[in-house]
Amino acid sequence: MAAKQRRSNLSQQHGGRSREMQRHTTTTHTHLQRENIDYRVFISDLQREIQKQTGSRSSRKRRSEAQYDYEVYHSLDEIQSWMFEMNRTHSDLVDMFSVGKSYEGRPLYVLQIGKRSRQQKKAVWIDCGVHAREWIGPAFCQWFVKEAINSYQYDSVTRRLLNQLSFYIMPVFNVDGYHFSWTTDRFWRKTRSKNHKFHCRGTDANRNWKVKWCEEGASSHPCDDTYCGPFPESEPEVKAVAKFLRKNRKRVKAYISIHAYAQMLLYPYSYKYATIPNFSCVESAAHSAVSALYSAYGVRYRYGPASTTLYVSSGSSIDWAYRNGISYAFAFELRDTGYYGFLLPESLISPTCTETLRAVKAIASGLLKKCEVDKDTFPYI
Repeated sequence: MAAKQRRSNLSQQHGGRSREMQRHTTTTHTHLQRENIDYRVFISDLQREIQKQTGSRSSRKRRSEAQYDYEVYHSLDEIQSWMFEMNRTHSDLVDMFSVGKSYEGRPLYVLQIGKRSRQQKKAVWIDCGVHAREWIGPAFCQWFVKEAINSYQYDSVTRRLLNQLSFYIMPVFNVDGYHFSWTTDRFWRKTRSKNHKFHCRGTDANRNWKVKWCEEGASSHPCDDTYCGPFPESEPEVKAVAKFLRKNRKRVKAYISIHAYAQMLLYPYSYKYATIPNFSCVESAAHSAVSALYSAYGVRYRYGPASTTLYVSSGSSIDWAYRNGISYAFAFELRDTGYYGFLLPESLISPTCTETLRAVKAIASGLLKKCEVDKDTFPYI
């Protein structure tokens, strides 16, 4: 009887909240109409969409690799357990290591994918989850690893890439922020570092790199989403990745960062309106990539310099990578263009990752051709 009463009370509370929400919605509609503001409702119940992606479901396969579901979003713990499993079961192609620790002390894991070789191979770096709320990023990094390993035996393009290149895959760059987006705030963007003067936490990990730091397109206020941090590489996550890339700068020939959303493929410069020295080569690679992506489902991506195609921003990872001699430096903005935004449904994980994989493979294939940056131009970046 007590249980029935509790259910009844909860039902009444939920009904009360629903009625309250409906009243707020009606009031908002009335205000917009009164001001003659055109509007369109994309998502009528935002909380329900969030719960679809974070709810505990039997369909979410967590443990064994054979049952792991690549078409749902996974928590940080699930992703890291999956990384250990891939490392354990595919030691011929996978090597797992950490480049450091996050602000909150979590390890920053990376998977190296490729056929082992005595000679030093060219390498591609791919990071996902720089911004916590962009869940399709980590989903893609996992998809890439799965496809690379599963298709190595039968796909000649994959086999050639893994034989001739090493791929460094970082499924979750911003581990603290990503964890926070699962437990507390689904739309959290920044890291979780503390600021001594303000109650606001976190730095934009894509404004914290040591290249034209905290200039146009970045904020110096800790409460802003584009806060550049107290100094370049103040965030342990940025510092750790920058250190690894500097150490391996002679081998890493491509830097790819996976973001969302906008359906764009971006390359330097981010911080200024100017043409990079090896523009023709990079432009050609971008064109090949978006053409390969389009061939999957007919989804169109815009491509070009980040500053003119998206917006001006300073302290970005692609400008830093390019500044440090990585001649292919790209940032993907995956699906969609705003209907679902950061809440891209799990039903779209498979098509989004399938088409993006084609684009990344096109870029990697281009690496096997010569495309060098003119080092003499770098003092002027």
